Amino acid sequence: MGKARISEAEGAAAVAVATGDFETASRDTRATAVRYLLQVLADAAVGNSVEVRVPPFGAVQCIEGPGHTRGTPPNVVEMDARSWLELATGTLTWADGIATARIHASGQRADLTGYVPVAL
Repeated sequence: MGKARISEAEGAAAVAVATGDFETASRDTRATAVRYLLQVLADAAVGNSVEVRVPPFGAVQCIEGPGHTRGTPPNVVEMDARSWLELATGTLTWADGIATARIHASGQRADLTGYVPVAL
């Protein structure tokens, strides 16, 4: 992710606020919550075969397998911040997110089943 790691205390606090009332949470709080949960995912699913993007807040590479080094990765998962927070905390399932087009996944390995919700 390139930036300093977010502490568990700071991340958990931001997640609690952002998931409690997404609309009233500040942009900074939402950004911290998103980045923290991406960090937790990357820590749990070490690798670089899938890129998970949550614009404009962050992206990580994760999941073991063949990686990429240049250009657009072949396996990409992308969603908005609210969808990522819900997916990562278990209030949105992978199947429901795909079915309702809240999650966009391209590539053979672009599947977070078994990696979400993340362990907080």
